[in-house]
This record gives sequence, C-alpha cells and structure tokens, in this order.
Amino acid sequence: MKKVLFIVALFTTAFMSAQDLPANPEPGKCYVRCTTPDVYTNETTSVVVKPAYKVLKTVPATYKTVTERVLVKEEGKKLSVVPAKWGTETVTYVSKEGANSLKIVPASFRPSSETIEIKPAYAQWELGSPAPDCASGNPDDCRYWCYKGYPAEYTTVSTQLVANDASTQKTAIAAKNASYTKRVMLEPARVVEEIIPAVYETITRTVLDKDAYTVEETIPAVTETITKEVLQTKGGLTTWKEVECSLVEYQALPISWNLGSSTLTSEAKRIIDSRLMPVLQQNPGTKLEIASHTDARGGASPNQDLSEKRAKAVADYLISKGVNSSLLVANGYGERKLKNRCADGVSCTEREHAANRRTEFRLINN
Repeated sequence: MKKVLFIVALFTTAFMSAQDLPANPEPGKCYVRCTTPDVYTNETTSVVVKPAYKVLKTVPATYKTVTERVLVKEEGKKLSVVPAKWGTETVTYVSKEGANSLKIVPASFRPSSETIEIKPAYAQWELGSPAPDCASGNPDDCRYWCYKGYPAEYTTVSTQLVANDASTQKTAIAAKNASYTKRVMLEPARVVEEIIPAVYETITRTVLDKDAYTVEETIPAVTETITKEVLQTKGGLTTWKEVECSLVEYQALPISWNLGSSTLTSEAKRIIDSRLMPVLQQNPGTKLEIASHTDARGGASPNQDLSEKRAKAVADYLISKGVNSSLLVANGYGERKLKNRCADGVSCTEREHAANRRTEFRLINN
C-alpha cells in the first residue's frame, strides 16, 4: 500500500504543472510521458583526412675512381751549333787574256756588162688613110684609126763585179795565266736538334659515375570511416504510455567498476545488454536516466568527476548500440546520495562502502 501511495504521490507531483494528463487512467497504474523520437539511421561515409600526395626522394650522386696518365712536362728540343769546316784551294785565272792581230785583204773585181732598158715598149692610136668610099664631105670622117705598138729600147753598160770582198786575216796572240790560293768552306756550320722527351705522371681522380636524381613516390590518400546519424523520420508527437511502476524508480545496474576506473569491462557490457537494452526496446520513445554514485572515501570533487565519467561510459555504450542519444540522460551524483551512514569520518566495512558505489537507471518523463 505504501508503494501505491508513493507512486500516486510521485505522479501527482509530476503532473501538477501538466496541462494534458493521460486519458482514462487506471488506479494503481504508472504512466510516463513519451515524445515520439526522431528516427535516425546510421550511415558510414569515408572522409579523406589526408589527400594523396607525391614525395620526392633524392638519390645522391655516385662517383668512381679512375687513374690517368697526364703530361707534367711537355716535349722540348735542345739545339747545338756545329761550326763550319774550312780548307784551301788554288785557283788559276787569266792574268792577260788572249787577242788577235788583224790584216786587211782588200776587195778584188772582175769585168762584166749589163743591158738596161732605156725606153719601155708602148702603143698608141694613130690616124690612117681615108676610106675610098667615104660618103661624108668631111675627109676626117672616113679615116681609120689604128692602135699601133712600139718595142722597148735598150743599151749595154760595162760593169765590174766583186770577185772577192774585202776581208781580214787574224793572227792569235796567246793569253797569259796566273794563280792564287783561297780558303774555301768544306762543310757549312749547322744546327743539331736533340729531342728532350715529355715527362708523364699517373694520377688518381674521382669522377661522376651517375648524377643525383629524384625518385617520385605517390603516398595514397588516408581515409577515415565516419559513422553519422541521418534523420529518417521526424518525431516530436507527445504521448502517454503505461509502464511498469518499478521502472520509474531507480533500479540497480550491477556493474562492478574497477577501482578509480570508468572503463566498461566485457562483463559490464554483457550486463547492459541483458538489463538495459530490453527495457529500451519494450518502451520505445521513453527517456532513460543513468545515475552513477560513489562512496564517501576520497575527495568530493574527484568522486563527482568519476561518477559522471561512469554514467557517460554507460550512455556512450548504449549509443554505440544504436540507441538515440536524445533519450539518454547521464547523471553523476558522486557521494551526495549515500544509501547508508558511511559518510566522511564514519568507520564502515568494505561491504557498507560497496553499497554506495552503485550505478542505477530509471524511466523518466520527457
């Protein structure tokens, strides 16, 4: 009976400011106000967090050692002068040249004659006797003209011809010779050329075998798979739903947290799957509070932070299972709601402290 009265009082308090109560409520029943939730679906998308790019790697130049024969002193020449060689020679010369004495032989003649034309042959026209039967009264009309020739006229002249022309007779006068001695070059001076060979040395040097170059490498893009909620159906319609009365009160969620830790163990996840998931599936659209508490040992502020982290860890796990985050309320109460006398300064057993280290849940109104 006390339980029924408590529930009635609870609903009376909760609904005092409500303007729309459940229609036709039944005595002894419990109701929660539910908002039709927005229905989301999870989609995964790949996001390029780092694009593909090229990396240039430098391959250094390589060298090799070679030996080489090099000229350190060029080939030269050495010149030596060989003097001339001299000798003597007797030279004969004409000290007085030979000549001739001349005797003149006068010319001689022989008699001769020569016929000379003194008047050349010629011809001329001459008037002849008149014709006997001339009918003209002019006697000159009937006369003949004759072209009469005359022979040349000659005369003979006594002449002399040269029998022998004038000439000379030469009588030779012998030449006179003399001699002298002179110094003559037997062998001229000359230059002797001597080759001085070049000087070589062997050196070692480092030469470029292959020059430096770059190698291009493509670094693939880095993608990250992101899960996002996509609104499928818009909610918001307010309804009242009958629920078990026990679900509106705090129910223990028997999670054994490691000391000072807010990390869910595999056993803790199994408990959430078996205790909380069925409640949410059987009461769609209702809001769930997750409350976490600590004992009084330690500072109040660290205990508050730890309780909040533990409540959030449970909520995050439910969200990862597909529960809408708008239906979850994670509250940490630290050491403010102890279930027994074990406050600061009170000596308690470990079992009594463990009763305060708890995580609970209940259905609440939207």
